[in-house]
Amino acid sequence: MSKIIVCDAIHQSGFEILSKESDIEVVDASKTPKDELLTILGDADIAITRSSTAVNEAFLEAGKNLKAIVRAGVGVDNVDIDGCSKRGIILMNVPTANTIAAVEMTMCHLLNAARKYVDSCNDLKLNRTWKREKWYGTELFGKTLGIIGFGNIGSRVGVRAKAFGMDVVAYDPYIEPLKATDLGVKFTSNFEDILKCDFITIHTPKTKETTDIISTHEIEKMKDGVRLVNCARGGLINEEALLEALKTKKVAYAGIDVFVNEPATSHPLLDLDNLVATPHLGANTLESQQNIATQAAEQAISASRGINYPNALNLPIKTDNIPKEVQLYLELVSKMAYLAAQINKAPIKAIRVEINGKMMEYSDSALTFAIYGGLKERFGDSINYVNAKFLADERGIKTEIIKSKDANYKDQISVNILTDKEVSSVSGTIFGDEEARIVNISGFKTDFKPKGKMILLKNKDIPGFIMDISSILAKANVNIADFRLGRNKDGFALAVILIDESIDKEILKQLNEVEACVWAKYATL
Repeated sequence: MSKIIVCDAIHQSGFEILSKESDIEVVDASKTPKDELLTILGDADIAITRSSTAVNEAFLEAGKNLKAIVRAGVGVDNVDIDGCSKRGIILMNVPTANTIAAVEMTMCHLLNAARKYVDSCNDLKLNRTWKREKWYGTELFGKTLGIIGFGNIGSRVGVRAKAFGMDVVAYDPYIEPLKATDLGVKFTSNFEDILKCDFITIHTPKTKETTDIISTHEIEKMKDGVRLVNCARGGLINEEALLEALKTKKVAYAGIDVFVNEPATSHPLLDLDNLVATPHLGANTLESQQNIATQAAEQAISASRGINYPNALNLPIKTDNIPKEVQLYLELVSKMAYLAAQINKAPIKAIRVEINGKMMEYSDSALTFAIYGGLKERFGDSINYVNAKFLADERGIKTEIIKSKDANYKDQISVNILTDKEVSSVSGTIFGDEEARIVNISGFKTDFKPKGKMILLKNKDIPGFIMDISSILAKANVNIADFRLGRNKDGFALAVILIDESIDKEILKQLNEVEACVWAKYATL
């Protein structure tokens, strides 16, 4: 008999589904203190968690028999995914159950940002004041709405906003323009177009690229009196920048459902009268909670029987039937694809993996890892090793494996990301037993470990360039940990600069403005 432990509160429908299975023992630990929870995890096979339970080293160490964890919801910020993988624990989430709830929550905030009905209601009920002249709002009709991220939620917000008579502009560098234009929405590849809108709402995963996607620099370019909404992830709008912009009224009003650190009961944003904040209620509808609980329970049952693992977010690398060296190559392939996609951020047309040597025997797995790595920044939590190929096929992305004809090493793998703009290629191999190295980027020889923060620069191979970029980094107090330089016969060079600190958009802009620079990109692995 399998044991499923429910670590956080879920809708009763989930318990009803679990309790009907005669071969499953259900433990309701939703009200158990978290320190006590660790003492009863030892013999559990499956755990169902939500945001209140940190799936960290202590949790995983206590759950010695765990085979799978179901995160009842979308976000997995509180889960140590690598730790799960290394212990052979499959992690699943429930990515679509709360889509409509999140869409409608966004519309609530958009309407309130226009009409301030929450404030006027509170004024009447709490202060018993009847001052109609105090609450003049604005209409959504005829205004422009900029949507950052046009996936499942963003696209549905766009459709509903059009029903209010808004002119909708969508920005999403990872979708085909037809996805927006087919819905009667204007598509833009220029982020500046979004900053000109009357209302702006964000619907992206939280990644290194989207964190602080709206900060002081972006707000300065916005219209005076712009209205902002964030019901996606805390930190997409920089909270300090938003605080200052609301104080100066540059941002007339903001609606926020998410914060960087939650609960946010003492956040200074809550002191402002031109912001309405809700306590992360995007998924809090009876329907979505029932959907989440139902799907989580069904996934837990399937996992407990080893039938399948819907919405698996990781592929456990603790596998006896795959040689250690192959595991290392698969991890390397995923990282190389992720790097190639950070270099070439246009919509992907094809992902091609070139293999030389013994890894040809594992070519299908290599392709899966490459697709996952290449698409994960674009799809965030919605992509996993199970659905990666499906998502690629659904979007017309061609994927293929070919035997390499031009390899410098016996067991070399290359990942090529093809877009309309260019082809980005990253090659790597394993030295010795466990030394993963990237050895070539788009025809430039290099040699570095695929780990950490890095700046990649393609430049005209002329004297003084290294001094110019080093000067910029030194002035910004960015420490260079390693510097690798490759050159080609056409008079160009590619520098890979490993750095200790993250860099902001301003530093990257300065690097791109150096006369000999063709392009400068920031990436992490």
